[in-house]
Amino acid sequence: MSESASSQAPAPPDEAWTDVGSSDDFSEGSGWPVEACGTTVAVFVFDGHFFGLSDRCTHGAAQLSAGWVEDGWVECPLHQGRFELASGKPLCEPVTEAARCYDVREHEGRVWVRCRAGS
Repeated sequence: MSESASSQAPAPPDEAWTDVGSSDDFSEGSGWPVEACGTTVAVFVFDGHFFGLSDRCTHGAAQLSAGWVEDGWVECPLHQGRFELASGKPLCEPVTEAARCYDVREHEGRVWVRCRAGS
């Protein structure tokens, strides 16, 4: 399970974390594309928790942030493949490769994405 799903501890604002906006900018059950870690990350809010996945579907050139969010997964808007928000794991065909996960936290009213070495 990714760290973003296991707890919602505050993120220390340091060089490993990128501020991507006010927590008021992100709404439950939706995806939002943000620039962090040298790429576009899809930030999702589901059941009061923040999740981050690469915004590009591993099957086709579609933005996961534009997908349907439900029951802890996001459905790609292009071919309806599904990815688990907590792990990026593919849940149904045609996707077979996991989406890259990013840790996302809310801290003092801001949303932060964690960029690690190799991100």
